[in-house]
Amino acid sequence: MKCMEFLVTTRKNQQFLEITNLVEEAVQRSQVKDGMVVFFVPHTTAGVTINENADPDVITDILSGLNKAFPERDEYLHIEGNSHAHMKASLMGSSCHIFVENGKLKLGRWQGVYFCEFDGPRNRKIFIKIIKES
Repeated sequence: MKCMEFLVTTRKNQQFLEITNLVEEAVQRSQVKDGMVVFFVPHTTAGVTINENADPDVITDILSGLNKAFPERDEYLHIEGNSHAHMKASLMGSSCHIFVENGKLKLGRWQGVYFCEFDGPRNRKIFIKIIKES
C-alpha cells in the first residue's frame, strides 16, 4: 500500500490537535481489514502521540508539564530560539503505530491520536501507511 500524505494546519504556538479521524480515514481508504497503520511526522519541532481524548484537561496538563520540563530559555545555543520545541518533539516522537482489526483502529476506549505542535502556527505534513496482514 502506498504512503498517504495529509496536511495539517496548526493555529497556536503549542497545540495538540486530535487527528484520530485522519488516521481512520486513511484506514477506510486503504480498505485493509487487518494489519497495522503507521503514521509519521517529518518535522523536528512537532510529534505524534496517543493519549486520552475524553477529557481535554489531560492535553492541557501534558502541555503544562512539557513546558515545565522544557521551558523557553535565552541560554539555549540554537540560533532559531526553538530548542524547547526540538526537545518536546524528541520526547513525543515522530511516529506511532496502531493495529487494525476488522477495518477499525484497535485503540483503547479513551484513546485518540494527536499531532503535537511545539513551534507553530504552521502548515505540517503527516504520512500514513497501512500495512496489510499477510
